[in-house]
Amino acid sequence: MKTKQNLMKVFGYAFLIIWTIISLFPFYWLIVGSTNKSVEVSKGTLAIGGHLKENLSNLVQQYDIWHVFSNTIMITVIFSILCLLVCSLAAYGFSKFSSKGKRVIFALFLLTMMIPFAAQMIPLYRLMSKLSLNDSCAAIILQGLVSVFLIFFLSQSFTSFPDEIIEAARIDGASEPSIFFRIVLPAMKSTMAAGVIYAFMNQWNNYMWPLIILQTNEKKTLTLMISSMANGYYIDYGALTLAILIATLPMIVIFLTLQKQFVQGMTGSYR
Repeated sequence: MKTKQNLMKVFGYAFLIIWTIISLFPFYWLIVGSTNKSVEVSKGTLAIGGHLKENLSNLVQQYDIWHVFSNTIMITVIFSILCLLVCSLAAYGFSKFSSKGKRVIFALFLLTMMIPFAAQMIPLYRLMSKLSLNDSCAAIILQGLVSVFLIFFLSQSFTSFPDEIIEAARIDGASEPSIFFRIVLPAMKSTMAAGVIYAFMNQWNNYMWPLIILQTNEKKTLTLMISSMANGYYIDYGALTLAILIATLPMIVIFLTLQKQFVQGMTGSYR
């Protein structure tokens, strides 16, 4: 019996090790590709090279990678903060305030998730044109500011927050904004961390809408720059893999920093 259990453990660990290697290999390949020349990457070289500075120099000179990176960071951070603020206020209202048409409105909100973005592109573009927001960072931020998924996700967590605490605060004379920002939000740190990760990754990887609304190179985001690098007449695979690696690192840092809170938030914890 013990022999069978030991064999099962060995097979289990072996499976996990193999799966870990498979999962980490693409990231390792990016690191290897960013240190090699384009020809070596095309050949499938798996050894770390010595051309990292050369690839970085090409990115800085030809594509102005740091300007594009800072532009993307600015858009993503502003979007994440505003999106989380708007969606958390909406979710709090749906979960803690009663009204006759609340369920109907909430159902209509959820139905909008079924509308594909392809059906929204032309109306959104015309709206931004009338507001004179074409080729601006504001147009990218405003387009996805109200996330129906985040409102639904946050409302489920707000529902589990004890109503007794809110009523006690109201009796003590606290205003609704004070209750929300000083009592409810601090207790929902895990849920908000999960929301931050979702909003950040959603905007960081945004491609279609920036492609439509942005016309000048000065406003480009990383996704657009990487796409233009991959679709050129000559593709510098060394610089391309380095650009993808740079674009991947912020998401890894954000997720690893908020990993514990993210897991707690996804399991419905509000502590």
